[in-house]
Amino acid sequence: MIITIAFGLLSAALFLAFIRLARGPSLPDRVVALDLLASLSVGWIALYAVATNQPIFLDVAIVLALISFLGTVGFAYFIAKGAVPWQQS
Repeated sequence: MIITIAFGLLSAALFLAFIRLARGPSLPDRVVALDLLASLSVGWIALYAVATNQPIFLDVAIVLALISFLGTVGFAYFIAKGAVPWQQS
């Protein structure tokens, strides 16, 4: 019962984050939405691992979280420099 409610809430949050990713309005908004999608996906995978009693999925969740973290740090680095690499002037 609780796991079903949690799956529903995570799915709704994923849907809303995807809408923010699609609508924008700016690049940083889309990057934050993409990071939120990755974090919610980690939660969804972890909840699935608990629901099915298969801890191997937790490894997948950890790898996804690490890759998402590195992507966010990389984007923050380019924002701090004041430019993004594809806008060479």
